[in-house]
Amino acid sequence: MTDQILIVEDDEAILELLTEELEEAGHIVTGVDSAEQALMLSETTRFDVIISDIRLPGMDGMALLASLAQQPDRPAVIIITAFGSIEQAVDALQRGADDFLTKPLDLDQVRASVARLSQRRVLQNRQQDGEHRETFHLDELSSCTPAMSALFEQARRLAAQQAAVLILGESGTGKELLAHALHREGPRREGPFVAVNCASIAPDVMESECFGHVKGAFTGAIAHRRGLFQQAHGGTLFLDEVGDMPPALQVKLLRVLQTHCVRPVGSEEEQQIDIRIVAATNRALAERIEAGLFREDLFYRLETFSLTLPPLRERPDDIPLLAEHFIDRYRREQGRRPMTLSPSALSLLWAYPFPGNVRELDNAILRAVTLAQADILEPDDFPERFRQAAATFEGHDARTQEWLSLEQMEQRYIQRVLDAVDGNKRRAADILGIGRKTLYRRLEDRESP
Repeated sequence: MTDQILIVEDDEAILELLTEELEEAGHIVTGVDSAEQALMLSETTRFDVIISDIRLPGMDGMALLASLAQQPDRPAVIIITAFGSIEQAVDALQRGADDFLTKPLDLDQVRASVARLSQRRVLQNRQQDGEHRETFHLDELSSCTPAMSALFEQARRLAAQQAAVLILGESGTGKELLAHALHREGPRREGPFVAVNCASIAPDVMESECFGHVKGAFTGAIAHRRGLFQQAHGGTLFLDEVGDMPPALQVKLLRVLQTHCVRPVGSEEEQQIDIRIVAATNRALAERIEAGLFREDLFYRLETFSLTLPPLRERPDDIPLLAEHFIDRYRREQGRRPMTLSPSALSLLWAYPFPGNVRELDNAILRAVTLAQADILEPDDFPERFRQAAATFEGHDARTQEWLSLEQMEQRYIQRVLDAVDGNKRRAADILGIGRKTLYRRLEDRESP
């Protein structure tokens, strides 16, 4: 995504550094050293994001923010300062700033903030153009992390294909959302999108649910019934939690994939169907194959193409982007004014491991927006478990009310990274920025009496 970025900074070295960094990220960047110049440019150029220092010669950054707020389609604004404080941050956010960063600047944080705010502009523009806000497209599924951006780019290529796609990931990572986006961007977008949770349908009725039945096929079959496969004709059938599909039905699904035909229960005739299968599971299918619970030949049929959604704890830079999306959705549904996260609330979310992934963040934001007394969400608006996790992560054990030593903090952080990567020490060492030998030594020190 190429965006127009304006940087307002009178420190020549910082202006040059930010310009170079954001241009390398693919943005079109303009730099000026005064708020007055910025206002003149904003009247003739449509900028997506403006990054402005607070302390400037002449008009300061807060006055610039107030002037920009009067524009009908104002850009997103990031305020930066070397004199940051919580009070300043809250003041800037209350006056309409979209983010607040302090010097010395963390360049990764700058890139993430710009990506998040640029993506928000895309969503807002679509809403203004009249698109239904609950309809998602692949270019709306953005991310601040390279791995997720690469995954979404792969998904864009797969959307045009007709072969089956298998989406892997923990519960709550957004597998159905991705499946729906694949449908929306593909040639079957005008057809139906039918979702079925294979874990929620009783095995004895699943065949009838999937393939339909004819009148009199069994007790209670008082009329012909189209199954989910027939209902998805011309579109996409999403098989969620396919790893829990009963073995007998797996055989029939394999045959459907081979013949493109289904046979309703009680019928002697097959019906031709034209569907694309997108399946998803949070199960380790290799283990279920080894245990005889999932057919290996079906796995290879479904896994022609596969996409793996990482858990939210492995991509914390996406938390602000997702939180902002959920905040905007729920405050609109509730008829409330624009709302945002306070810096301390954002820190709270960053410190939380999100075992429930994106779904848990979604629910937490809904609760916060509903209960909040003000337009800025604070830590107290979130569940107690979030505050407990933040207190422990920041070096304070909420259970004992004692501060942790630096060594204890390090060991807890190492363990948290290991948990996030399922014990993969190579990946953990890469994330921690240390060699594997160093990681092994620190783990040995932890285990030593």
